[in-house]
Amino acid sequence: MRRWWLGAAVVVVAVGLAWPAGAVRLKEIATIMGVRPNKLIGYGLVVGLNGTGDKSSTMFTVQALTNMLNRMGIKVPASKVSVKNVAAVMVTAELPPFARPGTKLDVTLSSLGDAQSLAGGTLIMTPLKGPDGKVYAVAQGPVSVGGFKAGGQAATVSKNHPTVGRIPGGAVVERPLPYTFAGHHRLTVNLNTPDFTTANRVARAINRSMPELKARALDPATIEIHIPEGASDPVALMARLENLRVQPDVPAKVVVDERTGTVVIGENVRIRRVAIASGAISISITERPQVSQALPFAPGGQTVTVPRTQVQVGEQTGALKLVGGGVSIGQLVKALNALGATPRDLIVILQAIKAAGALEADLEII
Repeated sequence: MRRWWLGAAVVVVAVGLAWPAGAVRLKEIATIMGVRPNKLIGYGLVVGLNGTGDKSSTMFTVQALTNMLNRMGIKVPASKVSVKNVAAVMVTAELPPFARPGTKLDVTLSSLGDAQSLAGGTLIMTPLKGPDGKVYAVAQGPVSVGGFKAGGQAATVSKNHPTVGRIPGGAVVERPLPYTFAGHHRLTVNLNTPDFTTANRVARAINRSMPELKARALDPATIEIHIPEGASDPVALMARLENLRVQPDVPAKVVVDERTGTVVIGENVRIRRVAIASGAISISITERPQVSQALPFAPGGQTVTVPRTQVQVGEQTGALKLVGGGVSIGQLVKALNALGATPRDLIVILQAIKAAGALEADLEII
């Protein structure tokens, strides 16, 4: 028995090491057509607020409260309703695939009116509808707010967003989605990021590991799979399919965010042989006004303020650095750090390298 377990351990390690570097599960980069979440939305009222609800001038809140009371048999004209403990909210949720009646969903509430905070409130029964107008879930429960707002007439203190809250497990599914795997002889795998190379690798991996499925790539984002008629356990088949290891092809790209000075360089980015010099110019302007007084006993003399401005210009000297052709991302970062480039300087340097035709990657500015 000891020898058998030792041999099994060696086999497991060998299989684990057989996957190529960078390989990921198919479920991480693709989805099965029809197996996706659906968005739900509803309009509701949060009650029980401590004077932080919508004002009486928010007409849709007053109208919704009046309609709710009328349905309960309480006849109240809208002109007589003036409360501050009620807030109108939009309720959103995500219906996962294969959800069945009784499944609980997390819901998010967002204030519609001029409420100050939803803390301490309770959402009353709110139907959640899908794009087809049908009710798929019903939400109700106490609201959890990750913030607060307090203050007086002259100052207020707030943290996070007190007008947005959540109810964990606050919705219950009432209608299932009409979709089953039984009887399907054809499935479609959709890549999250369309790519010809990745689609070809996915089809080859499926045919190599599960030849009975007969997969083929239709386009950069779609792989069609034919399920044999004798397949009796489609769930086990899909479990094997989504756990297949595939190495996705990542394009060479540099992403730059000029607002925050963030630069992200992809793994496959390469630079041809170039020489780089970086320097920065700093300008300092100082205002030092002086007071000029008139001479004693001078007729019509006045004391005035005379402006004095000092301007200093400094330039940072940078040595010319040679970057070899086809360098990797590690060598590129090392060379740019040798220049003493800040993130702001790095953005300008990358744009200049791209303009010179030496950057073998897409430069995307967001």
